[in-house]
Amino acid sequence: MRVLVFFDLPTETAEDRRQYRKFRRMLIKNGFLMLQESVYCRMLLTPGAGQAVVNLIRKNRPCQGIVQVLTVTEKQFSGMEYITGEHYSEVLESDERLIIL
Repeated sequence: MRVLVFFDLPTETAEDRRQYRKFRRMLIKNGFLMLQESVYCRMLLTPGAGQAVVNLIRKNRPCQGIVQVLTVTEKQFSGMEYITGEHYSEVLESDERLIIL
């Protein structure tokens, strides 16, 4: 399953920009990848881990702005259609496990 985080945070003052950077760094530190500007995604193996991630985002939310979270299954995520542009990633985005003997 995947957790998608959408956010629109103000960047008018120095404090706003600091809060934006702090939130974005927290997402990256916790394994989120940027899909596009202000849209981040993280793959999870269990629904329980999803709830833990949502709680982490709630705990680190910025004071102002909008932060939205959407949890989707891997099948729903893979059905995403690219209208303009194409998917490019250097990161392996699969829940398959690799075992080397």
